[in-house]
Amino acid sequence: MFDETHTSIDNNEASNCSISINQYSKLDNAIKNAQDKLLSLQDKEGFWVFELEADCSIPAEYIMMMHYLDDIDQELQRKIANYLRSRQADDGHYPLFTEGEGDISASIKSYYALKLAGDSIDAPHMKRNRKYILSQGGVAKANVFTRIVLATFKQLPWRGVPYIPVEIMLLPKWFPFHLDKVSYWSRVVMVPLFILCTFKATAKNPNKVGIRELFLIDPNKEKHYFPERTFLNKCFLAMDKLGRITRRFYPKKLTQHAVSLAINWFTERLNGEDGLGGIFPAMVYSYEAMLLLDYPKDHPQVVTARKAIDKLLVINEDDAYCQPCLSPVWDTGLAVLALQEVDKNGNKESLSRAYDWLKSKQLSNEPGDWRVTRPDVEGGGWAFQFENPHYPDVDDTAVIAFAMADSNYTDMEESIHRATRWIVGMQCENGGYGAFDVDNTYYYLDEIPFADQGALLDPPTADVSARCAMLMAKVAQNHDEYLPALERTIEYIRSEQEKDGSWFGRWGTNYIYGTWSVLLGLEQTNLAKTDPLYTKAVSYLKSVQREDGGWGEDNKSYYDIEKHSGKYHFSTSFQTAWAVLGLMAAGEGNSVEVKAGIEFILEQQQADGVWDDRCFTAPGFPKVFFLKYHGYDKFFPLWALARYRNELARLN
Repeated sequence: MFDETHTSIDNNEASNCSISINQYSKLDNAIKNAQDKLLSLQDKEGFWVFELEADCSIPAEYIMMMHYLDDIDQELQRKIANYLRSRQADDGHYPLFTEGEGDISASIKSYYALKLAGDSIDAPHMKRNRKYILSQGGVAKANVFTRIVLATFKQLPWRGVPYIPVEIMLLPKWFPFHLDKVSYWSRVVMVPLFILCTFKATAKNPNKVGIRELFLIDPNKEKHYFPERTFLNKCFLAMDKLGRITRRFYPKKLTQHAVSLAINWFTERLNGEDGLGGIFPAMVYSYEAMLLLDYPKDHPQVVTARKAIDKLLVINEDDAYCQPCLSPVWDTGLAVLALQEVDKNGNKESLSRAYDWLKSKQLSNEPGDWRVTRPDVEGGGWAFQFENPHYPDVDDTAVIAFAMADSNYTDMEESIHRATRWIVGMQCENGGYGAFDVDNTYYYLDEIPFADQGALLDPPTADVSARCAMLMAKVAQNHDEYLPALERTIEYIRSEQEKDGSWFGRWGTNYIYGTWSVLLGLEQTNLAKTDPLYTKAVSYLKSVQREDGGWGEDNKSYYDIEKHSGKYHFSTSFQTAWAVLGLMAAGEGNSVEVKAGIEFILEQQQADGVWDDRCFTAPGFPKVFFLKYHGYDKFFPLWALARYRNELARLN
């Protein structure tokens, strides 16, 4: 896929490729400047980690946590409040992503956080937000997680949240609901929530701040917290009501046993200063659950849990926000792929340090929830975060092992094959791959009251599956034992191609990301470039190129799958990089579309060598939670420019 060393082009070659000497010089300089900047951002330990920004719900929840505990850092609160005010849309709402539609739950949390921080309800920004919230139906229309936190602040009755008793820990595996049947992120959030909701945790709320003004009617008279949708949904709601009625008859010993099981479950997974599950909501809920159960504040687990939360803070001179998690393994894997494309030998010192760090993070025989479905598979994956041994990430593992295999460096074989064997073992029944779990497809659970956001499960997706195919195809060149799993994955990918030739992007926005992911995976296989998987995808990417030569796709395509255009109202450097990388993988390196995309990337480069795309174009959960990876505009455009330079050399 990549040239072994950096390759220059002489004058005749540049002319034959329809690129002038000046243009080539500009390309070469752009690559060098971007490479130097990326190298300068490498940590001394060998990894890269960039900020990971979510919508305003997370920083708002941090302020709410401080008031829940009566542990308020006034200066930090002031900075987070500055951040929240700066993210408000002109009409008052808070979106889930850049220039998105208003989201009532994010708006409610932001409003309450600012009011807790001391903002007057008569301030213009508060009036605008309140007007938006009331226009959407008020607090009663908020999602489950928002209603849970408001119940702890006594802003709505506990009947307004789902019935999730801690006794759920006692349910057998054959029961319709069981922890093993939901995704990893759902598990780590649910278990501490079982404790908080069972004992109806109450915020200290030292200033007694409320938000009665955000209700259309008295919250105690509200009857519509759980709208009835389908027959199955109605059945789950009936079970919810039955559980509340029979709660008083539960033996205390039964509850105590369930609490012990819950404590043991999340204590095993507390994950040191990287936190439960490595994600903010689970960290906060486990921290609050321990305090609710009378763990002293100086208990080692409590102290460590708080440190894990505070490691997520990004504190600037005038503002601050809280990240949802940290992404060093993912960032490092993508950074090394970009640098290998630029110059494997010239960047060997930096790449070797990165690989040494990555090898130190590879998992082996640690306990992990994935072993429930694959108990006989040997470990070998990587987590997304610095540490998260119970939850290795299939996507990260495929990227890193592929980068290692493609590096041609020595002393990589053991890591590569341990990872590839684990990937093969994690294959789902349909040939595809989920992000953390195998066959996590209990879709009926999306109808339970707790699952109002539709983000409970971890089914196979085309983008993750494509990365696994990329790894297996690369390694199978000399090890045919991986071919059967690879063939099944290719057939899954074929079945997932949309009519227009694109693929849905589960973990990046959206069809451009999904299509790029698949084309890079297919490139490593022996599949002919005339196969419809290639030709239809090429047609799609060319059809959504913008007039400025770039590509850009809005997260709104997640809401309108049938009618998506794949176009955003402006292009971004990293989405353009995805598109041109995909086209080059499909054999289109000499096309006018690729050349125009490269010119767009060159034009957008800043004086410091990198790019500045200020948009959220990655979902944590489509339609629910979106992210901005601050590293994407630092390594993807570089990767694309270097690949293009190598294509020019290859074509001549």
